[in-house]
Amino acid sequence: MSRGLDATRGTPPGILLVRRIRGRNWSFKTYRYVVLLITFIAYACYHASRKPSSIVKSVLYPETATVHAQRSWPLDEVFVREELGNGGNVTGRFKYGGWAPFNGPDGTSKLGEIDVAFLACYSMGMYVAGHLGDTLDLRLFLTTGMIGSGIFVGLFGMGYFWNVHVFGFYLAMQMVAGLFQATGWPSVVAVIGNWFGKRKRGLIMGVWNAHTSVGNISGSLLAASVLDYGWGWSFIVPGGLIFLGGVLVFLFLPAYPEDVGFPFPDDPSRAIETVPPSDVESQSRSSSVGSGTKRSVGLVQACLIPGVIPFALCLFFSKLVAYTFLYWLPFYLSQTEIGGEYVSVKSAGNLSTLFDVGGIVGGILAGYISDKLNARAITAASFMYAAIPSMLAYRSYGGMSRTVNIVLMMLAGLFVNGPYALITTAVSADLGTHSSLKGDSRALATVTAIIDGTGSAGAALGPLLTGFISTKGWDMVFLMLMAGALIAGLLLSRLVVDEISEKAAKRIPLSDAQQGRGDPATQPLLINKK
Repeated sequence: MSRGLDATRGTPPGILLVRRIRGRNWSFKTYRYVVLLITFIAYACYHASRKPSSIVKSVLYPETATVHAQRSWPLDEVFVREELGNGGNVTGRFKYGGWAPFNGPDGTSKLGEIDVAFLACYSMGMYVAGHLGDTLDLRLFLTTGMIGSGIFVGLFGMGYFWNVHVFGFYLAMQMVAGLFQATGWPSVVAVIGNWFGKRKRGLIMGVWNAHTSVGNISGSLLAASVLDYGWGWSFIVPGGLIFLGGVLVFLFLPAYPEDVGFPFPDDPSRAIETVPPSDVESQSRSSSVGSGTKRSVGLVQACLIPGVIPFALCLFFSKLVAYTFLYWLPFYLSQTEIGGEYVSVKSAGNLSTLFDVGGIVGGILAGYISDKLNARAITAASFMYAAIPSMLAYRSYGGMSRTVNIVLMMLAGLFVNGPYALITTAVSADLGTHSSLKGDSRALATVTAIIDGTGSAGAALGPLLTGFISTKGWDMVFLMLMAGALIAGLLLSRLVVDEISEKAAKRIPLSDAQQGRGDPATQPLLINKK
């Protein structure tokens, strides 16, 4: 990172105000809590702003559905009641009104094209955003991405009020929104990596990664809650939320410890302590200058870091599975008989959020286990293999009863989202601060972008393939998902073997180590070595 760019960084204005009011600086521990909270809110806003398109599809396209139940299921007070006339006590067929250009015979195709366009731009933009994140001020970069996302998500919704019926307008709004959304993940992971060392990184990031599921859940409920006022509000409200989140980031997020007078957490040459108010600005400036010696790495150099390519390819198939559930689970629930009855479209969307509840547990559990074992690859591969029987059980027995469906759905969410969360957080942060960089480079955002950008390509492919394969039956869709999970696990085989070899080498007696067989220098370069 150049000195000129570093010189433009400074303490966030909101923190300066708090510091003046308190008369002293916050402790390093307090700043860590602030960083965790703000980045959690920031990325929850990102995911919440992605959910409206899946919620309003049934309004944009005049889908005809069959309803056998007399009320929303399973809980009237929690899951939105379907207003079908007669207080909802209607059994038979009904039809939604549509919105041109999505209400024609090719309506589902156009809705699918919008989803793919968003994810494709998101995936491509990720590679550029990662390099820029390691070059520019992360706080300003993240702020720009959030405000830009809010504007274009809101503009999509304004098509309702402006009575826009041109497909190109909606396609363009989604594509530009996808590019702005690409700024989010590399930035927040880089910020967390700047503030937290490798100790307990898996558990910390497992808990922190719950923002993905929290954003999905809150985005679904928020978009559904205002749908009755016009589908445009389902975009404008989440768009306004992420816009305000960008303002919060600008005011209060210290992207680098040096910006508020603290050294990098893994820097052994300097002790972490509370800085007196009189010394805050001088130490912040000296820390900033010191960080100017760190340079950003290119995409090719980042790809050569051991473990980046295998984990990136693993995430391709992991997100293919996860995003197929994200985009298609509500539709699957509305078309599948569960305990002798069908759910309404809105209730299916809200019920599907329980998959994300399982994902929250899975992310935390995967992070905790990987910390305990000090084995990221073993943990991720094990979860992917366990996802195969869990998805098979959900497809085979999910229709038996409501309770069985919910339990198996949450179990599938646990194993599907667990490795997805682990790879995009702790693994990306480990690799972005890998020992092969020798401490002289900033690669957190770049590595995160490579891994998640590759994964996002799978996220675009999964839902697209499902649209075609589902015409042959849902058994074929689940077969595709189980094959994806198997391939994801197999792609980590070499790293799994390396981690097992490393653990076996640690148990070699000292005499063997003196002979070279246990010499750490002879062991493979592993991403989890501390």
